[in-house]
Amino acid sequence: MPMNRYHRWLCRSDLWARAVARDMIPWALDGVDLGTDVLEIGPGYGATTVALATRVPRLTAVEIDVELARGLRARLGDQVRVLEGDGAAIPLPDNSFTGVGSFTMLHHVPSVALQDRVFAEAFRVLRPGGTFAGMDGVPSLGFWLIHLNDTYVPVNPDTLAPRLRAVGFRDIWLTAVSGRSFRFRARKPLS
Repeated sequence: MPMNRYHRWLCRSDLWARAVARDMIPWALDGVDLGTDVLEIGPGYGATTVALATRVPRLTAVEIDVELARGLRARLGDQVRVLEGDGAAIPLPDNSFTGVGSFTMLHHVPSVALQDRVFAEAFRVLRPGGTFAGMDGVPSLGFWLIHLNDTYVPVNPDTLAPRLRAVGFRDIWLTAVSGRSFRFRARKPLS
């Protein structure tokens, strides 16, 4: 997905990596058990992936950008399985993972319909009882400015629960923090 120069710099920076590891991932996953075999959708430059890899026993990441996927593979070695693929058409079997995560990437999916496909794919690859969890930014002027000339389709937290419910998720929980970010979790029913 297209990203402007500032945004690319920020997502590759040590500043971002520290914020992700210290604040974002711990907040997004507070009280969440993703289980032992986790899929991350859309790792981008990998700050979230590195932070997740310290929290889960097995991590697979699916990244649509071929160059970013190659870079992650080279950087992380066999610590994380990195696949090239589209989060709206995940190249993995049904019921493969105990948990699925999506962190600060949903707004880069180029349409609401494709975001809904990402949700459906997360549901499909989760094992029954598995958790889909993540976070993203709340639409605001500052968030929009960072994304000038980017693909930018922010998720409205007020519409997320019905969208997740429509693809089959239950036990949906969302919360926002000071108008900047929201976190969510939802469960695939056991039957």
